[in-house]
Amino acid sequence: MHRALAILPFALIPAALFALFFHVAILDPSHIGWLIRGSDNGENALGLHAYLHDATAAWSLRTSLLNAPEGVPLLFTDSNPLIGLVTRPFSPLLPRDAQFVGPWFLLCLVLQAAFAAALLRRHAPDRLALWAGTALLCLLPTLFNRIIHANLFAHWLILAALWLHLEPRQSHARWWLPLLAVTALVHSYLLVMIGALWACATASRIAGTHGPPRRSAISGAAAALVLVAALAWWLGAGGRYALAGNYGAFAMPLDALVNPGNPSFSTLLPATLQREGRGFEGFQYLGAGLLALLLIAAVVAVVRPRPAAERIMHRRLLWLVPAFAALTLLAISNYPDIAGHRLPRIALPAILAPALDMVRASGRLFWPVAYALVLLAVAAAYRLGRDRAGLVLMALIALQIADLSGMATALRTLTHGGDTTFVRTRDPRWGAALAHARDVAVLPAEPTHDLQLFQEVAWRATSAAKPVRAVYAARTPRVTQVRAAADLAGFRAGRLRCGRLYLLLDAEPAPPGAAVTTLDGARIIWPRACRRPSSPRSAS
Repeated sequence: MHRALAILPFALIPAALFALFFHVAILDPSHIGWLIRGSDNGENALGLHAYLHDATAAWSLRTSLLNAPEGVPLLFTDSNPLIGLVTRPFSPLLPRDAQFVGPWFLLCLVLQAAFAAALLRRHAPDRLALWAGTALLCLLPTLFNRIIHANLFAHWLILAALWLHLEPRQSHARWWLPLLAVTALVHSYLLVMIGALWACATASRIAGTHGPPRRSAISGAAAALVLVAALAWWLGAGGRYALAGNYGAFAMPLDALVNPGNPSFSTLLPATLQREGRGFEGFQYLGAGLLALLLIAAVVAVVRPRPAAERIMHRRLLWLVPAFAALTLLAISNYPDIAGHRLPRIALPAILAPALDMVRASGRLFWPVAYALVLLAVAAAYRLGRDRAGLVLMALIALQIADLSGMATALRTLTHGGDTTFVRTRDPRWGAALAHARDVAVLPAEPTHDLQLFQEVAWRATSAAKPVRAVYAARTPRVTQVRAAADLAGFRAGRLRCGRLYLLLDAEPAPPGAAVTTLDGARIIWPRACRRPSSPRSAS
């Protein structure tokens, strides 16, 4: 009973933050209307939906109902392979239209608070200071800005990696292996961040041991590399994919820590619009409360001596400096910006293009550095002692929430979504058209040209186990590019496949003789019946 009462205040942190930034209706698994509205979260829900309705998918972590016939890995649809593994055995028991994005957000906040408290418990002078520091580690705006990339909401994985490194008893490979495995099943960008921290933590363990412990650390590192490689292959990383060629387009601006970018995301500090692509992926604003915390921590660090526990933490964090430096350079990229202005570019060798293409949204990679800065600042503020630390941190929480109130309102509105599931495909004839179809072709095969329409049609189709010959994915296989071009060329030449429902985007003209039907403003070509092959008796 006493333990439950001790945990209760910390459980209030994720509950309060969820209610502040999200509409509680998204916890209902049957509430999908807020998702399929043309965002990446819609693709997250759609990919998992197709996987759960794909009778052939089994444990492949890919579905052939999207991007048919090649199919697509769950990871590349921004879906969550980890949730796919957990929910697949229960798919017959789930609602026909089920989403797990909302519950995932809440779970991530719970784990965020748990690891934040674990990181700070050795340093806090009292429970109030521990609670306030935990809340501040859960209040980075970058966390809530990932609302449309649900998998990337798992910032708790970063805190877990820091905790494993800073707690010597937990630094053994047997603890890193499950963390790396879970991270690989959540998102590849988080794997880059956690992998960088793991590499430095492993180096520190190897350098600090001799004999059997060193051999154990080396064998553990080898096992981790084999595990990650196997998971990457399972998740689809071994295919041949076309390069996007836009590394640096979504980099972190040099003023990102102090510039909200979006005027509605800060009520206290001015926002300067960033150039296209930088304001979201490169968003690293800390908020007025955390910026004030950094200033206070800098002053306290000068006038108050470090306790022993903090000195140990500093020494262990020094091992992570190579990872922090590499992630920072990748985040800024060779295309630096500041305050919406382009700075001189730095040419990179062409040989680096394939590797850097994997982290083209590189502005995200600064997150571990930001969390380390806030962790150090909170620990420094704890030097104020029992009388002041908790009160100062509570005041900073109030300042942070006041600054982010506009952001909270915008995100809470975004997650409401209304009570209507389908707003672009209301006509009952959509159901009839899909019932007569063998598959669905989207022409041209560029769902982003009308992503909400695509998501609604694809959701309806995959619910009925009808393959859709397009997808909005993070990576496009070269074989898919060839097949999509052949599909479009055949359509324009008038070779319409029987049983295929055609959805036309971008005013794509229908070939001569094809009857176009308009449903809810969308143009489709109704699937025509396929002739049954003549039997030998009828042929005679």
